Amino acid sequence: MTVCLGLGAVTTGCGGAKLATANEQMARGEYFDASKTYRKIYNKLTKKEERPLRGEVAFKMAECHRRLSQFQRAAAAYQNAIRYEYPDTTAYLRLAEMQHASGLYAQAVKSYENYLSMRPESAEAQNGLAGARAAADKSGATRYVVRKSEMFNSPRSDFSPMFMPGATDRLYFATTREKVNGPRSEITGMKKGDIWVASKDEKGQWQRPEAVEGELNTDMDEGVISFSPDGNLMYLTRARREANSPTTVEIFTSQRSDAKWSAPVKFEITGDTLSAMGHPAVSPDGQWLYFSSDMPGGSGGRDIWRINLTMKGGTLENMGEWINTPGNEMFPYVRTDSILYFASDGHPGYGGLDLFKAELKPSGGWAVTNMGTPINSAYDDFGITFGEGESGFFTSNRNDARGYDNIYSFELPELKIMISGWVLDKDEEPVPNAVIRIVGNDGSNQKQVARDDGSFSFPLQRGVSYVMLAGAKGYLNAKQEFTSDTAEEDAEYGVDFILASITKPVVIDNIFYDFDKATLRPESEEALNEMVQVLRDNPNVTIEMASHTDRKGSEEYNINLSSRRAKSVIDYLIAHGIRPDRLQSQGYGESRPKTITKKLARLYPQFKEGDVLTEEYIESLSPEDQEAADQINRRTEFQVLSIDYQMF
Repeated sequence: MTVCLGLGAVTTGCGGAKLATANEQMARGEYFDASKTYRKIYNKLTKKEERPLRGEVAFKMAECHRRLSQFQRAAAAYQNAIRYEYPDTTAYLRLAEMQHASGLYAQAVKSYENYLSMRPESAEAQNGLAGARAAADKSGATRYVVRKSEMFNSPRSDFSPMFMPGATDRLYFATTREKVNGPRSEITGMKKGDIWVASKDEKGQWQRPEAVEGELNTDMDEGVISFSPDGNLMYLTRARREANSPTTVEIFTSQRSDAKWSAPVKFEITGDTLSAMGHPAVSPDGQWLYFSSDMPGGSGGRDIWRINLTMKGGTLENMGEWINTPGNEMFPYVRTDSILYFASDGHPGYGGLDLFKAELKPSGGWAVTNMGTPINSAYDDFGITFGEGESGFFTSNRNDARGYDNIYSFELPELKIMISGWVLDKDEEPVPNAVIRIVGNDGSNQKQVARDDGSFSFPLQRGVSYVMLAGAKGYLNAKQEFTSDTAEEDAEYGVDFILASITKPVVIDNIFYDFDKATLRPESEEALNEMVQVLRDNPNVTIEMASHTDRKGSEEYNINLSSRRAKSVIDYLIAHGIRPDRLQSQGYGESRPKTITKKLARLYPQFKEGDVLTEEYIESLSPEDQEAADQINRRTEFQVLSIDYQMF
């Protein structure tokens, strides 16, 4: 509820002593007092002939509640104004906005459409309708984590947090808590705001805030601050009150000496004494002062302007149609020379003020995006400051029917994108001292030795193409390639490396031949292509490709069949680019029965590790186990012959 520093007041007139009093209060921006006076008048207007006046009072009462960010009360009052046929169609637009700001998106959509049927050219209604529809379908959710910062908040309003440049251990903010200097405000019904500060202790824990030292705080409203790059000059918003006059919002400065701040001095921007100017924000290089104002020459409502601080007399600029709308743009925050944050109720949003990010384009314009939920809500969200990385604090009056503001923290957790897996041998046992390297097309290069169990893991970035290579002494290298997803969400990829031994034969699984022939079946293609890749990944090795048969048939027949089958594999490898002088084929028939490994013992528990599947051994088994043993013996495998091909 920052209306005391929110730059606005309305003027109107009406007959009647008490009504005149309420109108005068409203014209001076005393919305809290005016709303109470209007309520008393409204309750007394009970006669049928008083219905038009009751509609007018309901509308003005709604305007007060709107200014106080009491959106549900405002919506009810606008509905009453419409019921009593208040003639200004603005009531329909304001009703839609208050339903929007209360999170009643379906009702708001209908109310916007109703108003647009009367005023189809209204940019405010068009933007509001777009925002309500987007909010209803929940399309703007982000990964930000938002928490209410209880340490900084009081039972009243606390708002517009700001870090001093380079000092994220001190947080300044405005507060209307009971301990502030000022008297009660006729505008908000709370005490007038002061600037307080909270600091971290030596353990990095936030301590309870205190009023800043010096002459900064007075019995007027102080709030919404920014600092010069060196932190020695504070720019602040002050709401100056004079008897029977509208509240004037102006920018002041205060100098720091040690830990104390001097009495504020007005910062002259223009000779305009009628327009409100507040919400200062200094650019990180100290060149520009951004601020919000309703001065002539803007887009309507309050606009964001800037003035050059390095030029004598300054140069005043409106931020233009990319930033400003017919609604209100306020609370600027300049993060870099090309990134600006601000609050707006004119751009499509979730209701009330939303926080927006504007990025300067090479063309000179600004690309404006809503910061999405949960940063933004159906209520007022504004006054952001960044600390380290994508974290900081902002203000919101969400979930507070009184419209009181509170300070919230926000943080965008780093994406947890990982790739993990194991480096194993062909028997699915960990490969000792395996080394894994991963190189990304973003320039990243990581290396890791697998753990004792063969496992490894690496952090990744989104949308990067990676090449991974695993190797170990006594084993052939293995390579894999992949690209991480671009989705903005946590992800974990899995990849395993099965390394082939250099010192012992390695079975190639899933090589199939036509019955009693050497013709390779189509379902063998995947395994054969993997073998091609192994040889490409290890260009300095030569191999023997061997084929083995079961015990059935004559020795001469089995030698011939296995020789032809081994040659079929060699022919496939050559056809796919492997040089012939790296390859030898050999058929062994049934002469080299398979010895059961740990892996085979797990797959075939009827056999023990170390069993040799000789003909004599197989004939001692049951018919079912004989078939299993024969199947194991029928295999294609390779043996590394040398590892220095063309190295000399």
